Amino acid sequence: ALARGAKRVYAGTRQPLTHPDSRLRPLALDVTNPAQIQAAASEIESLDILINNAGIMLPDEFDPAALEHHLAVNLYGSSAMTQSFLPALINSRGAVINLLSCVALAPLPMFTSYSISKAAAFSLTKTLRALHTGQGVRFHAVLAGPIDTDMTRALDIPKTSPQAAAHAIFDAVAKGEEDIFPDPATAPLTEAWAAGADKILERQFAQLVPAEAAGT
Repeated sequence: ALARGAKRVYAGTRQPLTHPDSRLRPLALDVTNPAQIQAAASEIESLDILINNAGIMLPDEFDPAALEHHLAVNLYGSSAMTQSFLPALINSRGAVINLLSCVALAPLPMFTSYSISKAAAFSLTKTLRALHTGQGVRFHAVLAGPIDTDMTRALDIPKTSPQAAAHAIFDAVAKGEEDIFPDPATAPLTEAWAAGADKILERQFAQLVPAEAAGT
């Protein structure tokens, strides 16, 4: 974002963070902590893009406690962040980028709770997209494959670098793509997804939103 000319970047962080570029401002932020979310929202004067990137991925075989833990971060955290920053985004006619996963489309059996939480977060993204498009806020879902982060460090599979994924995501947002497949593992799905039944139904159902509810 800084390389693309952002005037200021707020970085939610769990640990103290220093950065040589004065345009970056770190914020202590746990997305499961309502007080920290409100404090962050009150500190930011204006916002063009909200990136919901916080997430957890723990292996399980449908353990209820693990499911609640995943939902708390991957679904409720993103929802709370979006609602808190939505007034600023409506004012700027900005965008929300939700970092999801291709498992939102098809579950990964050994990561049951993670898959469920990402599918729910994708549904949330599409719902908010329909509700707020009339207010000029765009909602982008990033349906990524394996990215080389701490989350996937133990997985012995081909991965895309975070830098390459970030460039692809910003490029897709600039092009107005709603659902983004930012890496070699998922990019081949782009064309089929755009013409698929899910996308057709999403567009049809979005037309049912009353004009007053959509902010038009």
